[in-house]
Amino acid sequence: MVDANKPVLILVGPPGSGKSTVGRRVAHRLACGFKDFDDDLQEAHGLAAGELVVELGRERFQELEVELLRTVLTEFDGVLALGGGTPTAPGAAELLAGHRVVFLDVDLENLLKREGLVPLHPWLLPNPRAHLRQLLTERRPVYESVATATVPTSGRDPQDVVDDVLRALSVAGHPIAP
Repeated sequence: MVDANKPVLILVGPPGSGKSTVGRRVAHRLACGFKDFDDDLQEAHGLAAGELVVELGRERFQELEVELLRTVLTEFDGVLALGGGTPTAPGAAELLAGHRVVFLDVDLENLLKREGLVPLHPWLLPNPRAHLRQLLTERRPVYESVATATVPTSGRDPQDVVDDVLRALSVAGHPIAP
């Protein structure tokens, strides 16, 4: 049984992996709320996540992420899509322990095809391919370590991913009615 004060599901993965798209659809299927963590950061601090990183520096930005994550995990009970780097922030993995976390895994070629990814994440410039390759290499082990399940998204229809997310949670011993 899931604690009413915990998100029913947390999605992690790199920018462009489908966390927001899949998260909204899973929330709809489960008849619960959806929250995009990056939107909460922007609301709380007045700048988009990518701009906050540039403005404040990575270390301070990650401190703000962990502060907000601590609050969201106790107050929100729907589907939560974390920012791509949130699980890598010092202390975030410990906060995610015991929660239903699904890693939406995507390969580099599919990330590069995602429309609008680079403008949303200015820190990827001037070489998006190199930055994304490095990001995937560094973050994949973190995503895998915090996840209770992994679902591939490369080249897949979002509805098929949604079905697999719900199935993966049931198989992992975390039953969720579809």
